[in-house]
Amino acid sequence: MKTLKFFFALAALVAVSQVSFAQEKTVTVGGAPMYPSKNIIENAVNSKDHTTLVAAVKAAGLVETLSGPGPFTVFAPTNKAFDKLPKGTVETLVKPESKETLTGILTYHVVPGKVSAADLMKQIKDGGGKATLTTVAGGTLTAMMRGKNVVLTDAKGGNSTVTIADVNQSNGVIHVIDTVLMP
Repeated sequence: MKTLKFFFALAALVAVSQVSFAQEKTVTVGGAPMYPSKNIIENAVNSKDHTTLVAAVKAAGLVETLSGPGPFTVFAPTNKAFDKLPKGTVETLVKPESKETLTGILTYHVVPGKVSAADLMKQIKDGGGKATLTTVAGGTLTAMMRGKNVVLTDAKGGNSTVTIADVNQSNGVIHVIDTVLMP
């Protein structure tokens, strides 16, 4: 009888742990799992593809904000996206005297609220092929579909494609993009 009780207790423990594990559906970004139970900063620091973005967020003093409750939708440029900028741009932007400019660029990548890829595609469809997103910086991004990809157009006319969508966070969602957006 004790063996049977032990077996059922063990089975219940395994079942509960499996349910907990199943609820933590991760997406791999930059070689690291992104956990929905962690916030944007806690996850981003583990992505090898976002070291430049993390350094820029730190230089702009936005770590506390993006660790806060949100919710936020972050269009997160990869290191390769930053590499597309003219030589010396990133090095100049992370200097203390460029903090205001850097903050403006980074907050241009953030939209208030949690906008999933499905939500964004619905906005695009409902908008006749385009959706306008207002960023935390106060600027606008235009989203549209190009084939099966969501493409964002910035204020300068530059385009960035969402390469990994719906990386859920405890305080919002990240969509990885291939080009830095410019206000």
